[in-house]
Amino acid sequence: MRIGLVCPYAWDVPGGVQYHVRDLAVRLRTLGHEVSVIAPAEEERELPPYVESAGRPVPVPYNGSVARLSFGPLSAARVRRWVREGEFDVLHVHEPTAPSLSLIACWAATGPIVATCHTSNPRSRAMLAASQILQPALEKISARIAVSEDARRTVVEHLGGDAVVIPNGVDTRFFAAAEPRPEWRGPGGTLGFIGRIDEPRKGLPTLLAAFPLIAARYPGVRLLVAGRGDVQDAAREIPRNLRDRVTFLGQVSEEDKARLLRTVDLYVAPNLGGESFGIILVEAMSAGAPVLASDLDAFRRVLLDGKVGELFETGSPHALAEAACRLLADEPRRRELVETGRHVVRRYDWDTVIRDILAVYETVTEGAARVAEDPTLSRIRRLAL
Repeated sequence: MRIGLVCPYAWDVPGGVQYHVRDLAVRLRTLGHEVSVIAPAEEERELPPYVESAGRPVPVPYNGSVARLSFGPLSAARVRRWVREGEFDVLHVHEPTAPSLSLIACWAATGPIVATCHTSNPRSRAMLAASQILQPALEKISARIAVSEDARRTVVEHLGGDAVVIPNGVDTRFFAAAEPRPEWRGPGGTLGFIGRIDEPRKGLPTLLAAFPLIAARYPGVRLLVAGRGDVQDAAREIPRNLRDRVTFLGQVSEEDKARLLRTVDLYVAPNLGGESFGIILVEAMSAGAPVLASDLDAFRRVLLDGKVGELFETGSPHALAEAACRLLADEPRRRELVETGRHVVRRYDWDTVIRDILAVYETVTEGAARVAEDPTLSRIRRLAL
């Protein structure tokens, strides 16, 4: 099968959508499919042979963050050429409502389109205002995928129709096989955080405010922070006498991310909102890390309402500190979370996810074949486009 994947966000900037598109492309190619990816990327960057640049990404505020997108005449021309020359059996676009390449690809495509929606933004005024402009392109989508129930609700409310829920994929064996880093451990326990440290919705200030409360009860506790951002600015939130207990690792490789998750006694996700899934929770559970997360709907669903991970009141440093201290003192409970987590993550393993995605591809291509064989349906389809 010839498959075109459209990534709306900058290829070389870490992010859940980029990782999902990358891993999906690799697995489809491993299964023998012909795959081409188009994404925003700096011209001088060396890209994998199956990835094509649609032009330089531009930072744009989007969904509570700053997304690096690509748009304009040059990007549109490159996407149209890529779609035309690719002659794809299936065009798979991600985040079709983002002002970037996926929307352009929908306008340009004439064959079956599958769209994956990652965003949970059920009250987006921007999406409501733009719905009339987007509708002609979005009506061409043959099948919709949502990575979570929250993302599916956004699809229903803003795009109409429905979507099948297929979560983001995780290489669970990769995280389970990672080697811990003993030098990262603290004698009073080790907490971990991964995320952009200067993005408020990731919640690092909540964790840093809770850390002195935790350290008061566990003097040897250590906190590992991995992610891009202004370290000096973040460090100012930490009392001077505790700064040597917090290690900022910066942006880490996938290997070191897995090793961090294998090292910590507790992974903390203090996010404040804007999450549709919570792939980092699945990665942490895959690595055998007990999870403590804010009580967001998306996190609650992944953690089965607290059965496979503890939840605390979103945005409350005191609730976070209380829950963290309770878990650090309760090794049997942490072992229980690790064991139940190992079973839950099987649903998110790429072996399962890739089968579900291929089933969607087969459905839309079979439908397209029936249309092509029926002259009446073919004429109706041309009129609809």
